[in-house]
Amino acid sequence: MAGKVKWVTDIEKSVLINNFEKRGWIQVSENEDWNFYWMSVQTIRNVFSVETGYRLSDDQIVNHFPNHYELTRKDLMVKNIKRYRKELEKEGSPLAEKDENGKYLYLDFVPVTFMLPADYNLFVEEFRKNPSSTWIMKPCGKAQGKGIFLINKLSQIKKWSRDSKTSTFVSQSSKEAYVISLYISNPLLIGGKKFDLRLYVLVSTYRPLRCYMYKLGFCRFCTVKYTPSTSELDNMFVHLTNVAIQKHGDDYNHIHGGKWTVNNLRLYLESTRGKEVTNKLFDEIHWIIVQSLKAVAPVMNNDKHCFECYGYDIIIDDKLKPWLIEVNASPSLTSSTANDRILKYNLINDTLNIAVPNGEIPDCKWNKSPPKEALGNYEILYDEEMAQTDVSDRDLRSRSGPSIGFKGNRARDPGKSGPLTWK
Repeated sequence: MAGKVKWVTDIEKSVLINNFEKRGWIQVSENEDWNFYWMSVQTIRNVFSVETGYRLSDDQIVNHFPNHYELTRKDLMVKNIKRYRKELEKEGSPLAEKDENGKYLYLDFVPVTFMLPADYNLFVEEFRKNPSSTWIMKPCGKAQGKGIFLINKLSQIKKWSRDSKTSTFVSQSSKEAYVISLYISNPLLIGGKKFDLRLYVLVSTYRPLRCYMYKLGFCRFCTVKYTPSTSELDNMFVHLTNVAIQKHGDDYNHIHGGKWTVNNLRLYLESTRGKEVTNKLFDEIHWIIVQSLKAVAPVMNNDKHCFECYGYDIIIDDKLKPWLIEVNASPSLTSSTANDRILKYNLINDTLNIAVPNGEIPDCKWNKSPPKEALGNYEILYDEEMAQTDVSDRDLRSRSGPSIGFKGNRARDPGKSGPLTWK
């Protein structure tokens, strides 16, 4: 196709701009004709809003889905996952199977969570069942650890309510919405420190769902050794892994930035826990991510002009069970170390190779199925179309004997043997 891609961004990050310039793309202003706009979540709101929005043409693409917040707002993510579980239960799906205590066997991957102020009474009921538990409060629409605190007494919630300029839990509009989640108080520790995983997941289309996992995720460590002691509940250097918080700690290391590659984590776990349990853990992490995307797919506005690279935050507990904590729509592109800069540059490079094939002027009508050699450090995590083909192949094979070859799936728990194509 003739012509160079014209790009705009309102996020002045060198890892973005260097990638655009390397391709020979041409920078234009947002008021000119553009083909590719890497925008903030605030801008995407304006592009797709009823009042200020405008119609995108077939040669324009943007880096967010219009209502990405169904996944990336903490309260909406939980609401959508709860709805998804109920729907699967209604269908009698084996995925929604429960144990004798009424816990989901395969879909119990977000900590127990309530919205405040709306679910205050439900929260109190749950809190009283286990009054020695610790809970974590987070504002729904903020990132980088802002506004987060831990509580272990109901009186602390009442104090928060008073401090938030309202003495009642009735008026929702006057007060910022929070989620309160059961705190994972038994995290897996390495060197005595708590960490979480930041994994990058690219979605090119929600219907059919097609998503990719970036192989070069990393762990973010706290700078202070972990203790479940209630006397340290206010010490965010013990509890919150966000770099935005940890970089202010006295023990922050500016060379490695308190980060470890996912590969290093894998090697460490294989040597301390064994290969089999490590593989199972990573399989479960992939499973969680796919299920969270399936949970929001029906409500997501699957606009053909959009793709999105999400930052998934996962915590692993000391029983090697992974928990989905939250999903970020604009994972940080700021580099805290030299390695970080290289990783994020490559992340953007590989993302662009999938979203804008061959670096040519985009065409929204293409089938969004790049060839394997274009994936770089991404690998296909789930492809709904391919999975459905596998299932119909399997049905046909069961009727006509084993003559039809089909792509084998990784062995999973019996409850998870549904239409999954992991690789």
